Parts: sequence; C-alpha cells; structure tokens
Amino acid sequence: MSARPQRAIRGRLLTFVDDPAEVGERACHHYLEDGLVVVEDGRIARVGEAPALLAELAPDVPVDHHSEALVLPGFIDPHIHYPQTQVLASYGAQLLDWLEGHTFVEEEKFADPAHAARVAGFFLDELMRNGTTTAAVYCTVHPDSVDAFFAESMARNSRMVAGKVLMDRNAPAALLDTTQRAYDESKALIARWHGRGRQHYAITPRFAVTSTPAQLDAAGTLATEHPDAYVQTHLAENRREIETVASLFPEARSYTDVYDRHGLLGPRSLFGHCIHLAEAERARLSETGSVAVFCPTSNLFLGSGLFDLERMRDPDAPIRTAIATDVGAGTSYSMLRTAGEAYKVVQLGGANLSPLTAFYMLTLGNARALSLDAHIGALRPGRDADIVVLDARATPAMAHRMETIEDLSDELFVLMTLGDDRSVRATYVAGERLHSREDALSSF
Repeated sequence: MSARPQRAIRGRLLTFVDDPAEVGERACHHYLEDGLVVVEDGRIARVGEAPALLAELAPDVPVDHHSEALVLPGFIDPHIHYPQTQVLASYGAQLLDWLEGHTFVEEEKFADPAHAARVAGFFLDELMRNGTTTAAVYCTVHPDSVDAFFAESMARNSRMVAGKVLMDRNAPAALLDTTQRAYDESKALIARWHGRGRQHYAITPRFAVTSTPAQLDAAGTLATEHPDAYVQTHLAENRREIETVASLFPEARSYTDVYDRHGLLGPRSLFGHCIHLAEAERARLSETGSVAVFCPTSNLFLGSGLFDLERMRDPDAPIRTAIATDVGAGTSYSMLRTAGEAYKVVQLGGANLSPLTAFYMLTLGNARALSLDAHIGALRPGRDADIVVLDARATPAMAHRMETIEDLSDELFVLMTLGDDRSVRATYVAGERLHSREDALSSF
C-alpha cells in the first residue's frame, strides 16, 4: 500500500543541481514559477508544475500556498556552537582572549542538565526561525550537553550533527576532561546517538591549543573506529593561535600537520576558518578531501582575517568548502546575513560571490560538504522534506527594492544583502511546519 501524501507546498520552487563554478549559472539550478512539492512520510515524493500535480492529489490533502515566495531546500549551517547563544554580541576581544573571557565562562554552566536542555531548545527554535534545518554543532565538554541537544533535535525530527568538545589543557579546570574520559564519553555518546533517527555524531576536539597529543590520538582512534562519524575542529583562525599551536607541537610542520599526524583529516572532517594556511597545508586539505568552513561574520567580528574563497577553488588543488555562521563569535543565526557578509569578504579579496553561488553554498553545496546530499540540500524526490520559504518583500526596504529587480539572481541578491529572519516565511522539517512567521508574530 502506497504512502498517503502528508501535505503539499506550493510556491516558486528553486533548487540546485550542481556547483555554478562547474556547470555555469544557467545549468546549476532548476526554477519553477508555479511549482508544487508533495511530501509523504517526511520525504519529498513529487516535484513539478503545480496545476498538473494538484489535479492528482486527493481533495483532503492540505496545501500550503506561498505563491509569491521562493521555496528552497532548508539552509545548512556546518559550524556553530549551541552553548554560545548567550555569548553572542560580547564586546571586544580577539580569539584567545574572547574564549577565556566569554566562552569558557558560559560553557561552565552546561554542567547543569536543565540549563543545557533549556538552551538547546532555544537554539534549535532559533535555527528554525532562520530557515536552518541542519547544522554541525559544538556542544561542551559535558556529556549531558550532548544528550540535551540530541534529545531536543529528536523531538523536532531534525537532521543534526553534534558532539562533545574534547579539552584536556589550556582551559578552566571545570571544562577539562582527560584523554581516557574523552575517549570513553565520546564512545558512549556515539553508541547512544549516532544514526539514531536523523542524528549524526561529530568527534570534536575544540582545537589543538586545548588538546594534548594523547587526546588528539584518542580522537583519531575514534575516527578510525567510526568512519561514518564526523570530525569537527578549528584550524588557522588567528595568528596568535597559530603561534601557540607551533609552540605546543614543535615537531609538526604546520597547524594542519598537527591534525594530520593524529589521523584527523579526511572527507568527513570539518575545519572551521582556515584563513592563514600555507600552500602545503592547502595541498594536504585538498588531497584528503577535508572541508574548509568559511565563517565570515565571526572572522570579521574577532578581527581574525579574510577567508580566500577563490584560492580554495584553485583547479590544481581544490578544497571542499562550506559556509557557516559560527555563532557565538558569528554575529547572526541567519544564513542570509552570513551570505551577505561573505560577499563583502570575497569583494575585499578582489573577487566576487554571485547570488546563485551563494545560495548553492547555503543548500546543496553545504549538503555536499557534509556528505549528506543524498538526504538533504535539494528539492528532489526521495530527499528529506526539509524546506525553507523565503519572502524577498519582508521589510519595507526590501519591498521597495524589489520593485526594480529584473530576474531571479537580483531577487536572491536582495535576500542575501537585506534579508534576515524576517524573510523566512516558513520552515519545514521532514514535512512538518516547525516555524511560521505569521504565528511567530502573533505570539508577541
């Protein structure tokens, strides 16, 4: 017996099929002016012209109409810290001082499971409000922080990647574990959560400054034992950080080599920032299929430097690249605002980030970076029905600008330059509407 349609979503459908850099901007996407997405059992069953598909639906199947809005795959954020929701907008510091003065203080609170659960709930609701349906998330050193996060994600049926932070030096005593504890607790969390529902585990050494060689070895052992788990950490964000790593690992040829020596590079490894890399480091990231994650608002906020997106795309040694908010050093949960800041960073580097390339990165590109493009990132039959609905006329300034746009690319640029959470009309996770702008406004 076939599954019964759960609902249908009607609007102007936009989905990407490939990287604009590879196939050109005309061939990289599919667009339907009046399209319909039919959802069955949390997945996309059919996509096509609305009049034809509506004629085939039973009359009692609910249809959500978003006639003037753009319907896209849900946004994907591959680097974000859920314990830092109350660190966001903390004044004045560069990376290492910011960690000591703000972040570590806040993360100590996550020893309390009730606090962790409350913040996890807020965090996931905030992602949905901004149209983000999947994220790669840093928890704290406390296993309860991971349990709280995944429990909240399970309650929403969202597809998330997350893990316990590993730190056994250069952090407050209340946030330190040991090599053995890091291994044992991570192993237990992987057994409890990885592959459960739509949850994925990430082995998460915070960065080389806060892990001894022995702990990085343990992380590498976990990665070998669980090859379908992720690795996430930070790399080459700040020059003082790089100097510190060099002093802690004098035998390593570079910061990247530190992770390489401990078996932490590979196609499921996500390296936040990657700003200050030598050519040999770029070559090694390319060889291993590792992912460099561009965090523009964070890099600007902490004065860390400018990510060189064009260099990452060097055809002789291309590096898989993603784009992320990095809340709480990042200054917005909105992937739209993140794309707008990325445009400015790329401009400062003497290049350009086209709107179609930006939206490819926010959806299919980030899904590919997470090796999850078989599940998310596109409006295609069989994919999860994780969907965002965007309104390019959400504010008076946007509506005024939209009076003069000429094509889809112009509209996308309005969204990434002027848009934010107000532009998110609705967010669907596995076909269920978890955020509605109208409902949110009525609750105030």
